Amino acid sequence: MDSQIFGETVVFWVGRIPVTTTMLTSLAVSLALVGVALVLRIRLKRSPNGTAGALALLTVDWLDRLVRDVAGRAEPTIVTLSGSLFLFIAACNLSGQLPGVRPPTASLATTSALAAIVFFAVPVAGIRARGLRGYLLGYFRPSPLLAPLHIISELSRTLALSMRLFGNMMSGHLIVVLLVALTGFLVPMPLMALDILIGLLQAYIFAILATVYVGAAIRSGEN
Repeated sequence: MDSQIFGETVVFWVGRIPVTTTMLTSLAVSLALVGVALVLRIRLKRSPNGTAGALALLTVDWLDRLVRDVAGRAEPTIVTLSGSLFLFIAACNLSGQLPGVRPPTASLATTSALAAIVFFAVPVAGIRARGLRGYLLGYFRPSPLLAPLHIISELSRTLALSMRLFGNMMSGHLIVVLLVALTGFLVPMPLMALDILIGLLQAYIFAILATVYVGAAIRSGEN
């Protein structure tokens, strides 16, 4: 018997856990990224000075400089977080160009989960950098009266992260699907190219904002 959760049809159940098409697509994207990473690792070991090595070095160096600018010092953990978010979101967005595939980022459940990762990464990074007491004191600066506003700000920016990515990807994918259905495949191709560009841009924006939020938590009490 068919059932739905978050507006999506449940494909099958693992015990009491529902498995939807979005979950399966997300798993496929994750496995594809891991596979590509393993292939690149093997190629880098064989030819560290090749094209793949140069691209990997440029990417890591760009992320490292970005984190240094935001956090004020080298933070390999944030580099890993931001890079992982960018690659996963970009791959999910691009998967929507495949026939019959709905990008996982067009589901509010996926974007909410990604935003929740950033939400919990902020206090974890802050506590690691300044200790529990130092991090909690940050909510009461410059005045204890502002503590509720700081909490509301963190919740609202998490919601904004989720809704921005969801809205852009859902609307873009829906427009392309409708045009393909109405006019055929060749006519919407320029729009599909634009949709790819928007998908990469949204992944970049999400990763940048995640870096800013986590970096701000680290630097908050240093001045």
